[in-house]
Amino acid sequence: MEQIAVNLERVREQIAQAARKSGRLPNEIELVAVSKAHPAEKVQAAVEAGQTLFGESRVQEARAKIPLLSSRLRWHFIGHLQKNKIRHALPLFELFHGIDSLALAQDLQRIAEEDGMRPRVLLEVNVAGEASKHGFSPERLREELDALLSLGRLTLEGLMTIPPLTPEADASRRYFVILRELRDRMETDFKVKLPHLSMGMSGDFAVAIEEGATLVRVGTAIFGAR
Repeated sequence: MEQIAVNLERVREQIAQAARKSGRLPNEIELVAVSKAHPAEKVQAAVEAGQTLFGESRVQEARAKIPLLSSRLRWHFIGHLQKNKIRHALPLFELFHGIDSLALAQDLQRIAEEDGMRPRVLLEVNVAGEASKHGFSPERLREELDALLSLGRLTLEGLMTIPPLTPEADASRRYFVILRELRDRMETDFKVKLPHLSMGMSGDFAVAIEEGATLVRVGTAIFGAR
């Protein structure tokens, strides 16, 4: 468990270095420690090393794990949210990173209204057009953004992406640039603020920060292999 503290310190320093390299302040980037498939004991070791924000991608796992830990911790949902899990997920997570279709957003709106919730969300964009991944195409997102913005229960805070898997971190850069430029155009064209870009994982988070990430989702580099 001591290794988790060492790993966290290394990741934080890499975040700070990447921020300074791109002329940003380290506190502009939030580290989401991805704890999916890791037990509560490992999460607690990260808490003792000062980490308070964690990411989960399976609602059932999160429902079992979160009550075992401090109520002061913050949780983000970073996976594909299934319609039949929305009601269980809403009370657990402060931000949903992967809202990947208008239909899902409409379901989230309806259930949030029924339950008196106001979820914060990011829209997942499939920037590479991979058939194996969820998410809006950039074109569809533009077509449907007005409808998404009309869902008054949802607070739309930005965009998220998962680039194609590659052995070279710098190969992800073009996808991070696409997401940032898409966000910038949409802010201008739709006169809306989208402050967050969730992009970058263990292998490429430094590159993502250089290209504007405000949230990086790091699991393996902190907790080790699942």
